[in-house]
Amino acid sequence: MNSRLIPQLYSTFKEGYTAKNLTKDAMSGVIVGIVALPLAIAFAIASGVKPEQGLYTAIVAGFLISVLSGSKFQIGGPTGAFIVVVYEVVAKYGYEGLATATLMAGVILVLMGAVKLGGVIRFIPYPMTIGFTSGIALIIGTTQIKDLFGLDAHPASAGFIDRLSAYISSASTYNIYSIGIAALSLAVILIMPRFTKKIPGSIIAIIAATVLTSVFSLPVPTIETQFGDVPSSLPVPSLPDLTLITQVFPAALTIALLAAIESLLSAVVADGMTSTRHRSNMELIGQGVANIFSPIFGGIPATGAIARTATNIKNGGTSPISGMVHAVTLLLILLFFGRWAKLIPMPSLAAVLVVVAYHMSEWKHFLKLFRSPKADIMVMLVTFLLTVFIDLTVAIETGIVLSALLFMNRMANVTSIKSITSEINEEFEQQDVLSKDRIPAGVEIFEIFGSFFFGAANQFKDTIKIVKQPPKVIILRMRTVPFIDATAMVALEEVLMKTRKEGIRLVLSGVSPALMPTLEKSGFAEKVGMENICPHIDCALKRAEKHLESMK
Repeated sequence: MNSRLIPQLYSTFKEGYTAKNLTKDAMSGVIVGIVALPLAIAFAIASGVKPEQGLYTAIVAGFLISVLSGSKFQIGGPTGAFIVVVYEVVAKYGYEGLATATLMAGVILVLMGAVKLGGVIRFIPYPMTIGFTSGIALIIGTTQIKDLFGLDAHPASAGFIDRLSAYISSASTYNIYSIGIAALSLAVILIMPRFTKKIPGSIIAIIAATVLTSVFSLPVPTIETQFGDVPSSLPVPSLPDLTLITQVFPAALTIALLAAIESLLSAVVADGMTSTRHRSNMELIGQGVANIFSPIFGGIPATGAIARTATNIKNGGTSPISGMVHAVTLLLILLFFGRWAKLIPMPSLAAVLVVVAYHMSEWKHFLKLFRSPKADIMVMLVTFLLTVFIDLTVAIETGIVLSALLFMNRMANVTSIKSITSEINEEFEQQDVLSKDRIPAGVEIFEIFGSFFFGAANQFKDTIKIVKQPPKVIILRMRTVPFIDATAMVALEEVLMKTRKEGIRLVLSGVSPALMPTLEKSGFAEKVGMENICPHIDCALKRAEKHLESMK
């Protein structure tokens, strides 16, 4: 079952792991590690932290995600989805604030998995997901303009408008060499897949750009000129400043939600490619543990990466071992080649991120959603605009609340309460066992169609009031009601009190066994009388006739 809290690594060895599997996983892991190298560095820089911190994340968090993952093929590490929120936290609280928020997000993810909320994440509405991912993609793309053109720009703030204004005002400071390196890198990244998909174009582009910049001493900003040397080892582990918990808690929630959404989405994509099933709750726990340890080793937030996971599958990965090899590959690169990373030109990394932003934008799906209902378009646009112009945390919170309100409104519109007695006609009688001649005089029948929850409670009370001539018995038919909530129970009790004051007997019909515990726990069953709760309409009509006879 996908709800089991057992890592796929354990199942892999239990089911039998062969030398052939190890060979495939080793080859795939090395390739994915090479693919992840430029992305880890680029995501870190775009997030406002040092380049090596992206590598630390891919190594530590990537290894732990594979060890504890609920998916056989998941590759974890820093992703583009985190860039916006990480940049904002670092700008406001520094790296210590980010480390605290990441550790807290890890704890939240572990708790989410432990209480089995893995299945709930799939209820995040698609328009909202498209809204904030497209917004993030736009922000990532625009933040690379400075390095793409070599501008001497210093935005007054991290805001979208201020950033664009700074770029426009400093347009005359462009660096023709930066533009050339960026154009070359983009061309290589886009053209390489036509020749081979085994070697990632981003790696070839960065190597070519680095060689050109170094050999010809081109006046182009590099990692060294921007950040200094890149360490060739992992840092000494240390706990972040936990006194910042209250300040960064909203950001921690955002990081946890983003990590949950993206990792489970990546796992679903992997399931589709391999006809397997991931364990969503175990996946959340694995992501949580990884995010707890990532900041302890100087890292940033991590989650499952869809593109790297797909690369792992396409290159023959068979188990979580491939993800572990990917992390070890990055560690070896850091140890033996880390010092060369400082020579990478910034325009080349910017080109890599522009391509990532383009693929992340899902602009085709964004435009396609404009053919959807207006409510879905509104959710997408509100989330998109808030992400770009205000804050990702605000965008996600608003998107969830707005989506929930619209869903409740739709549910309330789907649920209807009708007076059946006045609507019976020949067509109704052909579809139902109920007919006019079966309803005794003095009996009024109402029926609830759909879920009976707080959104439909007022509609129910208003419909009951419409009766022109007070009947002696009201039968409330509930055969299609799957559940009833507390607000609807209160509405039922109000109707019961009103009918009793007016000397009207209330009888429930078609109450399913699933609803009975709710009626009993609330005390309503006792108040209305168990004899007045009937399993079907025939029983309810007999109960009504018996009451009418007792009144004669």
